[in-house]
Amino acid sequence: MSVRYPACVSTTRIAQCIDGRALAAEVKALLAVRVAELAALGRFVRLDVLLSGGNEAGGVYAKNQASMCAELGIEYRMHAVQADASESQVLQRIYELNADDAVTAIMVHLPLPSGVSTQRVQACISVEKDVEGVNPANIGGVIYGRRTLVPCTALATMRMIESTGVELRGADVVCVGASTIVGRPVAVLLMEAQATVLSTNVHTRDLAGRTRMADVVITAAGVPDLLTGDMIKPGAVVVDVGINRIIDPETGSKKTVGDVHVDSVLPVAGYLSPVPGGVGPMTVAMLLRNTVAAAD
Repeated sequence: MSVRYPACVSTTRIAQCIDGRALAAEVKALLAVRVAELAALGRFVRLDVLLSGGNEAGGVYAKNQASMCAELGIEYRMHAVQADASESQVLQRIYELNADDAVTAIMVHLPLPSGVSTQRVQACISVEKDVEGVNPANIGGVIYGRRTLVPCTALATMRMIESTGVELRGADVVCVGASTIVGRPVAVLLMEAQATVLSTNVHTRDLAGRTRMADVVITAAGVPDLLTGDMIKPGAVVVDVGINRIIDPETGSKKTVGDVHVDSVLPVAGYLSPVPGGVGPMTVAMLLRNTVAAAD
């Protein structure tokens, strides 16, 4: 993909933004073409999602999902789950969707009702329909270099790094954070690209000394201002996957920030993904990409 990167908003205007919105728009344009091609062959793409009652944030996301699916020609169906539903009831719904040949993709919005095991539910989603890549079998598939139905955020992170044109073979990469859906799968995907990868966390001794030597830094620790300019190698690619809600001291209202201290990192980094507007839009695009792949 070729995207012209605007400079990130800063008085210095040195680092270039890895524009997640622009990249996502390109991905979705290609997907719309593929969905139309599949429809012409009599193969239709359908995404079924489970949403628990009382999940207001999930409801907003689901509404946006429905709109995006409509734009691409993907059928979208939402299944409401009672806020007090038992685990057996949720699993029964999953089994029904697994068995329905008309359903090509399944997603479960979190959180689930109290007492329902997220891991158990995710493990029961059909491997072929698991478009979030949360079934342990799909997560494990990353080990073998598979990029079909892998965790969406991990795939989005890789796409954003690759879009900069940086040579990953032999590159030194530091991943800050080792979650099962971001840090760990991203590290494995980078290893497949023949990068030299170091997995770290907020407790890593001399974290700054390690990130300062890296050509690429990915942070998904969920700690505001964790990564500062003095921790970055000049010209490095920095991908901020952190999502943190904080109070803006100037306005007193809540705002979303990442793990990067933007003002100090911008004059040092070569590329930086913004929050919001970076990995977030690309994660949605990768969910749609996986949805189409599941039906392809």
